[in-house]
Amino acid sequence: METEAIKNLAAAVTVSIGAIAPAISIGIIGSKGMEALGRNPEAASKIQTGMILAIAFAEAVAIYALVTALIIKFV
Repeated sequence: METEAIKNLAAAVTVSIGAIAPAISIGIIGSKGMEALGRNPEAASKIQTGMILAIAFAEAVAIYALVTALIIKFV
């Protein structure tokens, strides 16, 4: 029974850390993107492309954390 509790705790910690870091990163990316758009509105398409790419990479970290938590939980 102790092993199951440790697995559950490890999975919970993995998901929480793996969700907090990308959330903060996406917030920073959005903030800086809006700041860049305010300074140079003509470059909107280039800024938006870079922002979407950076957000996708940040979100991938959350997905990796979820997969890791599932592996911890069920293996």
